[in-house]
Amino acid sequence: MLLFMRVVLAGVFWRSGQTKIAEGTWFTISDNAYALFESEYSGVPLPSHLAAVMATVSEHLFPVLLVFGLLTRFAALALLGMTMVIQIFVYPDAWWTEHSLWVAMQLALIVRGAGIFSLDALFARGRAS
Repeated sequence: MLLFMRVVLAGVFWRSGQTKIAEGTWFTISDNAYALFESEYSGVPLPSHLAAVMATVSEHLFPVLLVFGLLTRFAALALLGMTMVIQIFVYPDAWWTEHSLWVAMQLALIVRGAGIFSLDALFARGRAS
């Protein structure tokens, strides 16, 4: 179940991050993404350029960590913070439709960790022996 939650949660944020990348590039933030942070996401209390970069990096880095089960609690906590920023400053009406489900998965991963099918568990077993 924890593996499934990690993959589902990673998929949500990864897909969002991919919408911010310029077509045909590996990791160039698109002009549309910057414009989105200047207009629709303007409520975020950070400079729009910085918010666009932070969101794009976060939506790529933390999902990768979740899929591999590496630093899972930290990655889930970081995405929880991002979710709350989105909830409070961008889409306050999305709590019951999406954000509450994301938060439930994030809290489960923060409390339980990555589970047995993860690099976290592998490294923990290595330290124990």
